[in-house]
Amino acid sequence: MSPSHMEPPANMPAPDTGGCLATREILDRIGDKWSLYIVAMLANGTRRFNELKRGIDGISQRMLTLTLRGLERDGLVTRTMYPTIPPRVDYDLTDLGRTLLTPVMALVHWANENQVAIAEAHKRFDEEPEPDQVLIQGVVYQRR
Repeated sequence: MSPSHMEPPANMPAPDTGGCLATREILDRIGDKWSLYIVAMLANGTRRFNELKRGIDGISQRMLTLTLRGLERDGLVTRTMYPTIPPRVDYDLTDLGRTLLTPVMALVHWANENQVAIAEAHKRFDEEPEPDQVLIQGVVYQRR
């Protein structure tokens, strides 16, 4: 069923400006380049900072720190510091963070199931001439 044919539940209120803003901010956090990697790594339990850094290819120490702080601020990750030498810091998902695993894994599953169809759609789209162009015997001409 296409999204245009999906009806929202009858009792679902229309989104208000504040709700849309809050939703966008949350989706910006969890949809950024690194947050989902961190959440996925923490799905199997507590990790130390350096374990996370080693497990996420390409993330800098600064970006890992910033992303973890954002996830902690959002209530998705806990940070536990132990007064040892050197200091030990552990990160874990909160109960709220664990609730994120279900929709995230559903999205990952959807992407895996549909990656071929999406790649085919990209190819068809990229091969079509723009609406103001015409394709004649393999040559694209600009319409006047």
